[in-house]
Amino acid sequence: MRVKICGITCVEDAEVAVQAGADALGLVFYPPSPRNVSPEQAAEIARAVSPFAVLTGLFVDAHPDQVEQVVQQVPLNLLQFHGAETALYCRQFRRPYIKALRMKPDLDPLEAMAPYVDARGFLLDAYRPGVPGGTGDTFDWQRVPRSSGRSIVLAGGLNPDNVAEAIRAARPDAVDVSGGVEASPGRKDPHKVRAFIHAARSACEQNLQKEFEQ
Repeated sequence: MRVKICGITCVEDAEVAVQAGADALGLVFYPPSPRNVSPEQAAEIARAVSPFAVLTGLFVDAHPDQVEQVVQQVPLNLLQFHGAETALYCRQFRRPYIKALRMKPDLDPLEAMAPYVDARGFLLDAYRPGVPGGTGDTFDWQRVPRSSGRSIVLAGGLNPDNVAEAIRAARPDAVDVSGGVEASPGRKDPHKVRAFIHAARSACEQNLQKEFEQ
């Protein structure tokens, strides 16, 4: 089970997440978000953390020039597109990317994934009109497709108390959390970060044990 801690805004929080066992860190390049960072802040965070942590840059319908500016200044390993970006838009940067899908009630996830043939995976998030993410809302985890053949990252309202249940229900490849482990918008709570990662990994181990016993 891979764990991504998103909305990292400072070196201290990045170090806490990595030391707790996070596989990936999310850096938000979306000015309306309270978790937005500048390329300079992101570069400072990148210099401070382990080279084995996957640095993910999150963008929402950004102008291509903005994305290019960021990738030139920050050593991102992965791009995450959280708006209405087309497959053609996503692949123009020639970087590994994941596409976020907001789980509207009438959305067919498999159909929505189909155009993004070169995406490394898909992040499934809760839907709230007019809000691209970070809502703190959950969605029906039974809607997560289990036979897509694609890597699925589960997001949306996860926290240390519900992540185990979410993993048991959805069986994702990874989980993503931001607000669920915060002390305040943009700042992480070290205890919540550690508790979230522990709960996620324990739930995965339990799933594997059940499969083995069957």
